[in-house]
Amino acid sequence: MAHVISTVNWKGGVGKTTTTVALAETLSSEFRKRVLVIDLDPQTNATIMLIGEHKWRKLNDAGRTLAQLFKDAIDPGSKQFDFDSALQKSVSDVSTAHTVDLLPSSLDLIDVQDQLASTSSRKFYSARPTEILHHATKYKFDHYDVVIVDCPPNIGIITLNALRISHGYIIPTIPDFLSTYGIPQIIKRTREFSETIQEPIKPLGIIVTKFQCNSSIHNRMLLRLGEAQDAPLFTTKIKQANEIATAAERSMRPRTLKQKYGGEFADSYRDLAQEILARLEG
Repeated sequence: MAHVISTVNWKGGVGKTTTTVALAETLSSEFRKRVLVIDLDPQTNATIMLIGEHKWRKLNDAGRTLAQLFKDAIDPGSKQFDFDSALQKSVSDVSTAHTVDLLPSSLDLIDVQDQLASTSSRKFYSARPTEILHHATKYKFDHYDVVIVDCPPNIGIITLNALRISHGYIIPTIPDFLSTYGIPQIIKRTREFSETIQEPIKPLGIIVTKFQCNSSIHNRMLLRLGEAQDAPLFTTKIKQANEIATAAERSMRPRTLKQKYGGEFADSYRDLAQEILARLEG
């Protein structure tokens, strides 16, 4: 059975999507895992990183993204989404990460989420809308070791769909006040949702990103995060650097992990992936 995890933070710009893609590529390249990335963020950044804008536009125009799945749920007479045609295989530009697949996102998810929210007034929309992704994928993960879901920067119905299929979640964050402010609320809301659906969804841990070791604020917040009881802190920290930003652009030629992220950061993502696997398998 695949381990399914969601990448969550209400604050944008904390490295959520980069963490998702880098982990997927590292798990494939360094640990020989079969990985599926599910992009539920309407910004489509993970999708663009993995297949490029041109291919994404063709898929989007043809209705071969996850937005179509949710559109079908809004219109019961529409059954246009097809998992196999939406699934993009071997999408990474890292030469040794050939077991990374993708279910692509769409900008249309913004409007879709608003429409879904009006379909039910029950707490956490537990009657139907949070089951959409679950019903579409529950028999589709047999060929994967790890599934990583990149969530929108909110706790709306699309994110709840991600959490519904997840065994656990990770929270990437910059160690500053604004980026970490919503973490207790994320954990509280997810725990309440987990109790509502009667399925365990564990906080695997907090990942410190864009860390500046010479910043007193970052170091103080790091200590505070380490003392928190609700979610453990991963030992590996991802430092602030330009190499991470440039890795977002898809290369036309295959490259290694170290070429894409830089040697130090490739090593950091490998250490982080090892920590995550230990918690999943433990």
